[in-house]
Amino acid sequence: MTPLEYVLQRKIVAIVRGLSPEYLVRLGHAFEEGGIGLMEVTYNQKAPETWKDTAAGIEAVEKEFGDRVLVGAGTVITLEQVAMTYNAGGHYLVTPTTQPDIIRAGKALGLGLYPGALSPSEILSAYEAGADAVKVFPVSSLGPGYIKAVRAPLSHIPLMAVGGVNEKNAADYMKAGCVGLGVGGNLVNKEWIENGEWGKITALAKEFMKAVTEE
Repeated sequence: MTPLEYVLQRKIVAIVRGLSPEYLVRLGHAFEEGGIGLMEVTYNQKAPETWKDTAAGIEAVEKEFGDRVLVGAGTVITLEQVAMTYNAGGHYLVTPTTQPDIIRAGKALGLGLYPGALSPSEILSAYEAGADAVKVFPVSSLGPGYIKAVRAPLSHIPLMAVGGVNEKNAADYMKAGCVGLGVGGNLVNKEWIENGEWGKITALAKEFMKAVTEE
């Protein structure tokens, strides 16, 4: 499948920050059991010394799951991070902003590209630069109505909603026309992870998947 086909089929991208490879793998199993098949491991821009750890986590997830839980990198804003992700076996890049050089570099390596944008102009620029789908971010204060309004003139561009998406509003974003959703803290509960309560994460993953697959 192409990177976009993965999103169209699996719909939810779980956004994970600051976890060791061991925890990422365990989390991947919880996601897989709950039906989620995409994991975004994010770079911490304030701590470049952790980027190697992020890449190691991506590599660990790729080796454990392959295409069962497709792993990519999030918060990618430098060409160095593009290369690190590719070398670690990551399959796609998610960015917070629209940077045509990042999009082109990732596409040249065969990676999927989900760049962040908010305004209609940014969304169109991201898509024209080569995005597979455009991540509308941060969407929380604008809501599903904004997605619906943007899609009216830009219906040819696949959109993903990120920022404040939860199991209660996920279906609304899909009905507004999103092809997929990025979910972070509302799914990746740090307390549950620390306590080893993986079953709770699996149960919540199932709730998300039910929300986005029911008509």
